[in-house]
Amino acid sequence: MPNNGGCDFVADPRNSALIQPIFWIPQTDPATLPLIAGPKPAGDLSVRVDDLQVHAIIEHEAGLMRLALLGEPYDVALADVDDARRLGAFIMLDELTPDRLTAVDRLWQAMFGRRTAPDPRMTPQRRQRARQMLRAVDARETGAIYRVVAEHLFPQHKIDAASWVGDPIREITIRLARDGMKLVRGGYRTLLRRPRRDR
Repeated sequence: MPNNGGCDFVADPRNSALIQPIFWIPQTDPATLPLIAGPKPAGDLSVRVDDLQVHAIIEHEAGLMRLALLGEPYDVALADVDDARRLGAFIMLDELTPDRLTAVDRLWQAMFGRRTAPDPRMTPQRRQRARQMLRAVDARETGAIYRVVAEHLFPQHKIDAASWVGDPIREITIRLARDGMKLVRGGYRTLLRRPRRDR
């Protein structure tokens, strides 16, 4: 790519993320699984590169591949593989190891046509809260006071200006705006991980 400072980009930085696929590196997204050539497997079940290509919807020259299995996307990063050898998953031992093991299990189940558990990272509740956080941030950035933000986020809740200071919705709204700012300032990457009690 010209004018890129000599760097290869997985995504074209000139285009919006809305019109191009975005791949996360395994160090950031524990569900992007590094696959390598492995030893001879036990039993008859195994996966080769051509098994992945059958399900590939996007292939990137950097060895990244997006698969569609049972209606869900799975990202893999291929390193030092060839068509003849079976593949294995390289699992880094770090704070994201439990997340990576979940991703391996989900990919393995899907590759062999078995029902997979829902992705535990983005539950419906977490998705709803993230939506509310970003709405709260947008409203605050335009100058809206917390009470007005709450009226829009919780229209079913009657908000009285006189009792606003003691209203529990006030604390919820303030927390949503605060946590939303953390997302905007780089914390959005925590959405790639399973929820943890210490966050």
